[in-house]
Amino acid sequence: MQAFPTRAEDISRDWLQGQLDAAGVLDGAHIAAMDSTPIGTGQVGDTVRIALSYDRPAPGAPRSIAAKLPSRDATSRTTAAHFKLYLREVNFYARVAPLISMRVPQVFTALIDDAGCDFILLFEDLGPAQAGNQLAPCTPEQARAAICQAALLHASTDGLPVLDEDWLQGDPAARDWIIQAYPGAQAVFRERYAGQIEPEYLEVCELLAEHCATWFHFTPSTRCIMHGDFRLDNMLFDIRGGAEPIALVDWQTCVTGGGTSDLGYFLGTGIGTQLRRVHEDALIDLYCAEMTRLGVPRDRAAIWDDYRIGALSGLSTAVFSAAFVERTERGDANFLSMARGACSLAIDHDSIGALLRNAEKQAETMGC
Repeated sequence: MQAFPTRAEDISRDWLQGQLDAAGVLDGAHIAAMDSTPIGTGQVGDTVRIALSYDRPAPGAPRSIAAKLPSRDATSRTTAAHFKLYLREVNFYARVAPLISMRVPQVFTALIDDAGCDFILLFEDLGPAQAGNQLAPCTPEQARAAICQAALLHASTDGLPVLDEDWLQGDPAARDWIIQAYPGAQAVFRERYAGQIEPEYLEVCELLAEHCATWFHFTPSTRCIMHGDFRLDNMLFDIRGGAEPIALVDWQTCVTGGGTSDLGYFLGTGIGTQLRRVHEDALIDLYCAEMTRLGVPRDRAAIWDDYRIGALSGLSTAVFSAAFVERTERGDANFLSMARGACSLAIDHDSIGALLRNAEKQAETMGC
């Protein structure tokens, strides 16, 4: 494969011209000048906005694009490659996005090396937009918009042949490594947040670490592509200056799994306990209604256990990420927020108990 830039400062005007020409978005114009500024605070990838000007009027050419590149932090980059995070995001934009009806950025270039360590994505800049903020509450309207997008993703990918492709599968060796490493990650989490997290929430964290093998072997009853990190930081609201309500970004954790895990992840880690407790029933009903409308019938009774068990994905992500991605001040606050929300849901709905009962039922079934 031809070499490609993996740092924003290495993106040359000629290289970018060639990529956007190949994507057919410049209408024959040539890039006269470009300027990059960072976007967001991603911890396993760096994203920049590239403002563009042209040698002649080009109404159809983008005034700016977004570029996503590997993290500059060696630990985050190694973790991402080990778990195929970069490969998944590149393949999602290149191969899955055209098949689904949910709103994601249009991709212009999606390249990755054979080792899965270096990549570059060039895609549509959806600004001006309101970036979701994990550390601030969203509105009920924004929560409903997110739930509708989740249903679009899950219904659009239900039964697709791509679900069986290797890059969307969990790696048994990586899973075994996570199970071995998870108690150590919990120890890091415990020490870092000592005195900051409520004792009853820390107890849930400890229980999940104790039963991490059961959790990482849990298999939901439904099967589709799930986002895997379905929370506010990965959502843009009022995109293009309010022309559209929402778009989803950051697809590094997409995987074949249960849509109910995205649902539990979002309502647990994504919107805050106060908003969840008031609107949880209505949001679950909305998800089921949208899935049914889109031709994949769901009802609350059928998805309830998967939903409350799936909420543990937000907790395990927070704990594991605290130990294995680049540490930042916002990251520390982010993981604490995620853990608190997930633990609150887990206590409200006995997520750990549901997980253990599910494992017992599966063991009984296999023993018959």
